[in-house]
Parts: sequence; structure tokens; C-alpha cells
Amino acid sequence: MKPFAYARAATVEEAAELYAAHPGARYLGGGTNLMDLMKLGVEEPATLVDVGRLPLDTVDELPDGSVRIGATVRNSDLAAHPTVRDRYPVLSQALLSGASGQLRNAATTGGNLLQRTRCPYFQDTGKPCNKRAPGSGCGARDGVHRDHAVLGHSPGCIATNPSDMAVALAALDAGVELFGADGPRTVPAAEFHRLPGDRPEQDTEIRPGELVTGVILPSAPAGLPSLYRKARDRASYAFALASVAVVLGVEDGVVRHAGVAFGGLAHRPWRARHAEQALLGAAPTTAAFERAVDLELAAAEPLRDNAYKVRLTRGLAVDVLERLAPPGRS
Repeated sequence: MKPFAYARAATVEEAAELYAAHPGARYLGGGTNLMDLMKLGVEEPATLVDVGRLPLDTVDELPDGSVRIGATVRNSDLAAHPTVRDRYPVLSQALLSGASGQLRNAATTGGNLLQRTRCPYFQDTGKPCNKRAPGSGCGARDGVHRDHAVLGHSPGCIATNPSDMAVALAALDAGVELFGADGPRTVPAAEFHRLPGDRPEQDTEIRPGELVTGVILPSAPAGLPSLYRKARDRASYAFALASVAVVLGVEDGVVRHAGVAFGGLAHRPWRARHAEQALLGAAPTTAAFERAVDLELAAAEPLRDNAYKVRLTRGLAVDVLERLAPPGRS
């Protein structure tokens, strides 16, 4: 591992100042992804700015009914928090489906949002990868890409986002709080990660030096039926081949609220806007669910070895919708 300097921040403002003062710095939270990438030589920060002890480790209910999650709240603590389990169960389910118990005890909310792709071409410095080394090419496109993107990919990158938590946050209409040189701002979770386009090296819309300080869960979907399901190669400790997060509200026999997001299919959690529009105002029937999901997946562009993901996602999504609103019971 390349030698690096270390500095610990006591406040959010101090963290931003330390980052700005040390070119090539990286923020260090739980370190569960960053340290692995440093050992592989993918990340070579000149300085680590430790933000793990900032006072951002609480989950707070706000006066307007929303809930604020601090960036250093551990994944295991967030999944077990009574407010999250009761009002936003899809988030708790997504967190518990990711990583291992040991990793969830160390990983943070901010770090989960900023974890990088598990594409093996990105993690192998001997292979071409436009995300790791812009302009070097994409080894996965003509190589091994069974696990890669079927939605929103570009000629330069077919990597997927690995987060389970971020898929649930997208379906919940959450917001990501940031702090940087221009002060605080909030970005919708569904827009925080970006599609690769011609800049696959940039995973998110975060600006240089900005720090994730928290996540806001709006009050609107609180208490609505919700569910997260994930398909993977083994029962635990595996990334999603495809996943689905749904928040669904049915009233007077029709769908009044629909938040739908897919994971494992794209460079970012995929907010299924076309499916949501098709669901709103429709009666909860299997035919309506299938039509909505098909509308969304019509945009899929499978590669040589991953067309199965489209069928897999369709089955997962329709099953989740039927579990939340069993046809014939409205």
C-alpha cells in the first residue's frame, strides 16, 4: 500500500478545510470499501481525512415528520433503529441484505452511498477500465459481463452500482445532505448517483471536497407498505444480480402512491419512473403490475451474457408488487 498522511476532523467544517488543504485527500468513514481499494492499488490517496468521529451518528425525527440519518450512523444500527423498522421497513430490509454482519457493524451511511463498483475490471489494475483509468477502455464490454448493466450503460462503461441501501433510498424519495466550500445543499437520492456517459470515472454528482453529512427520509412514504427483494448467486454476502425496492399506497381500490427502484442493473439505482406513472391510478392487478414493469424494462439493452437480468427483474418486481397489494383484495 502506498504511504499516506492521516488527519482526524472534529467538526464538519474542519473536515472540509482539511480536505481542501491536502490535494489528493479522501474522506475516511468506516473504510470497508476504501481500504480494500487502497490495498489493491486502485485508490492511492495522499491523505486520509478521518470523519468517523464527527457528531453525525444519530437518527432524529424532525418536526415536519421527516427523519434525518447522520452520515456516520452504522449500517447495522440504522437497520435496527425502531423508527426505520416501523416507518421505513424497505430501508431496514435493504441494509440487512447487504454485506455481512461484521461489515454492517463498521460501514456508515455516507460510506455506503460512496462505495465504488465491484466490477472486476475496475479492481484489477492490470486490466483496462475507463472508470479507474479514463481513456484506457472497458475490458468488461467484450469480456466477462454477466453481472453488469442492462440499463443506462455507455460504450465507455457497463459497471453497476453495488449499494442495496441506495436502492431503497431512491424508492423512498430520500435526500442526500452535503457540505462543501459553498455550504450545505441537498440532492435527491435518485439523482445522487449518475449514469456513466463519457465520464464513467465520476460515480456521483458530489462536488470535489464535499462531504456527505446525512440523509433525509421524507414523511410522505412513512408507514406505507414497502418491500425490498434481492436476487444473488448465494444466500448471503453477495452483491445483487438484480434487486427491487417498492413503496406502494393503495386507496379506494387504486394505487395512490408508487415508489419503485431497481438495483444491480445500472451505474446507479434505477428509479422506475415509467412504471410508477403506469401504476398511479390503476387497480392493483397482476396485469397492471406486469404492464408497468414491462414499460420500464423496455429501455433495457442487454449485452451478450446478461439478458437474464431483464427476466429476473420482471419476476422480482411483479412478485413484490403482488405481495404489497395482493390482486383481488383491494
